[in-house]
Amino acid sequence: MKLKGVAAMVMACAVIFFLVSFGEAAKYEFKLGHAVSEQHPYHMGAQKFKEIVEKETNGEVEIAIFPNNQLGTGERDLLEGLQLGTVDLYVGSTGPMGGFEKRFMMFDFPFLFKDKAQAYAVLDGKIGQYVMGLLDRIGITGLAWYENGFRHFTNSKRPVNSPEDVKGLKLRTMENKIHMALWRAMGADPTPMAWGEVFTALQQGTVDGQENPVPIIYVQKVYEVQKHLALTGHVFSPAMIAIAKVKFDALPEGHKEIIRKAAQESAVYQREQITKMESEQVAKLKELGMEVTTPDVTPFREATKAVYDEFKGELGDDAKLLDEILSGK
Repeated sequence: MKLKGVAAMVMACAVIFFLVSFGEAAKYEFKLGHAVSEQHPYHMGAQKFKEIVEKETNGEVEIAIFPNNQLGTGERDLLEGLQLGTVDLYVGSTGPMGGFEKRFMMFDFPFLFKDKAQAYAVLDGKIGQYVMGLLDRIGITGLAWYENGFRHFTNSKRPVNSPEDVKGLKLRTMENKIHMALWRAMGADPTPMAWGEVFTALQQGTVDGQENPVPIIYVQKVYEVQKHLALTGHVFSPAMIAIAKVKFDALPEGHKEIIRKAAQESAVYQREQITKMESEQVAKLKELGMEVTTPDVTPFREATKAVYDEFKGELGDDAKLLDEILSGK
């Protein structure tokens, strides 16, 4: 009983310190970090979120946005910052989340979603909300699903029209074992690397290629160091806006409600922006000199089927959710 009493007192003191530290006006100042440039829809979504929150709270919650990995060396680093208290809010891919909570890996399987409409239905439905809720136990509160779009493949060596064209290429991937496995299945040599290091690695020839959605390829100027783009759409890349749980829990209930609502509204806006960009930027990439191919994805899907056999078991009982997504129910 004594230990419980001490723990409760420590928690109460921590909350009081958190509140008092923002001054007599009871303002809450949050740092939001993401890994890409201000031209990417991640940043646009973050700005929309900031705008809504600050307006609806009458300025009692202030959000400072730090793009381009200013708060960390990559998305995994930013997620760890949420746990450590060095980052308050995160906007970015869920790719590194599998290293924190295995059930997030279900969204990384190749050719899982047939189109965006299905992806949105799953993420916004019971499966997506269940998976997002799993973050609470590791000190992170998920607020809403953003997106990074379908991922495609670029390289500096040759056009890609079939899995055979991928063989022998060394490419950068996220630190995600399913992503690495799908490229190994096609004979490539995947190399995990923080995004901040990728441009230089491509420029120097340390890696031959990388895979990302079109807006990343465009706004991060990947076209300057890559000649070939293959629209493989091999993985749909969910993203999210999340907050450090300790910071969220310390907010007044009214502010929590505003933040959740703002996250949902900004997610709708962010998805609209990324979809608009995708439809425009493929043409722009062609104008900038990239050779774009649109391969038949059937051979790619067949070549990566073994990835399901290799990793599906790691989802435990929740592997049934993967089957539910694949069935399109």
